Order: sequence, then C-alpha cells, then structure tokens
Amino acid sequence: MKLDHDGNRAFWKPGPGARAAARGLLDLVFPPQTLDQSGRAQSSGLSAEAWTKVAFIAEPLCDGCGAPFEYDPGERCAACLARPRAFARARAAVLYDDASRDLILQFKHADRTDLARLLSGWVSRAADDLLAEADAVAPVPLHRSRLLARRYNQAAEIARPLARRHGLSFLPDTLVRSKRTESQAGKSGSGRRRNVAGAFAVPPGRRRRVEGRRILLIDDVLTTGATAEACARALLAAGASAVDLAVVARVREAASLAI
Repeated sequence: MKLDHDGNRAFWKPGPGARAAARGLLDLVFPPQTLDQSGRAQSSGLSAEAWTKVAFIAEPLCDGCGAPFEYDPGERCAACLARPRAFARARAAVLYDDASRDLILQFKHADRTDLARLLSGWVSRAADDLLAEADAVAPVPLHRSRLLARRYNQAAEIARPLARRHGLSFLPDTLVRSKRTESQAGKSGSGRRRNVAGAFAVPPGRRRRVEGRRILLIDDVLTTGATAEACARALLAAGASAVDLAVVARVREAASLAI
C-alpha cells in the first residue's frame, strides 16, 4: 500500500492522457459552458467579456496585505507599517468588485464548486512566491454547524487543489473554528476582531502538523483581515514558524485593513 506525503493511503489516479481523453468525451456529450453562465465556451472558463471585467492584482503591491500600489513606494503600505499583523505576508488574485463578487458568491453560497478549479488557479498565480516557501496549506475553517448547512467549506475547495499542484501538505481539519460567530458583514474593523476573538484553535493532538512549519492560510475574500489574523494567531500559538495568507479577492482600500 502506498502512502502520500501526509501519511494517507494513496489510490491509483489516471494519468494526464486519460484525463484529457475523458474530458474530450464529456465535451462531446455535454458541450462546455462558460463558468459565468453567459453561453458556450471554446474551452472551460470565463467568457471573453467576463475576463475583461476582472481586475487582477499585479505588482507593485504591498508585501504585507497584498494591496495594489499605483506606484512602488516600498515593500509595505502605511497601514501595514502602522499596525503589523499576525500573518507575515498576504496575496490576493483580484479586487473584490462587481465582476469578482458574483463569481465568489456563487461559489460560496450557490453550490458552484465547479468554480474551485478556476479560483484556485488565480490564487496559485497570485501567491506563487508564498507557495514556494510554504510547508503546508490550511483553509480558514467553518464552524461545524455552518459546514453542515453549506455542505462544503469554500476555502478548503480552493486550498485542496493548491496543495496538490504544489506538492504541499493539505491540512483541512488542523485549524478548527471552536466558536460559532456572527456574520462579519456590516461590522467595523474593531467589531470584526471582537467577533472572532478566540474563535479558532489547533487542538493539542494536531499541533504536530504545524509545529516548525510555514503555513499558507487560504480564504476567499480579505476585508479587514480580522478573521485571517485570528487564524494566524491560533496557528502561531500551536508552533507554526510563520503564517502567510492567500485569498481570491480583497477589497480595494488598503486603509480598511487598518480600521
């Protein structure tokens, strides 16, 4: 019996040729549609019109929170210099705006898990430097009651293919949400921090998975950073050497992360 790099039982997986043939056969029976549901696609993904509306983030950007700079004033924005965060560095693939919001909300609340491959690819591109230094990938967890209602954790659906693609350990249940919190929507930065204070933990029996390792934390959207910071503190308290953050989208205003 073969085991993977995390000690789990490994099963046979079809090679790239077999997967490509299977996809081709499925495309003949079920012609691919664009993921933004605007019609038939020549290949799986977004329509050309949708692509032009997505605001991808590129350098120069803040190394601390991933906010884009109009020009390159240095490695960190004023907000990060004023209040360093628990996570060391952050990257976001796109800005959270009208174009990206609809995709993310469909993925998060409308059972559109087929979007995971696309969004994971965006994160992989944006966080390539963080992935190169990471030892393991961990999703921001949902409380078990919310997970039961939603049936999947959107952060885990992004993190899983990232870990596989980059040969990293995938830690889907090492970090847990031990306290059910209210929705962060509509709260100020300080209110968000109070809401998630003490909400995350690494159970003692799972600490060996993070001790001495650099963890890349994965989430869908970065707003004030309160949730990511609470998760990073829990991982650091469990012995992680450092925690970085990668998300699909972040709000435009860097100042909002300092509130």
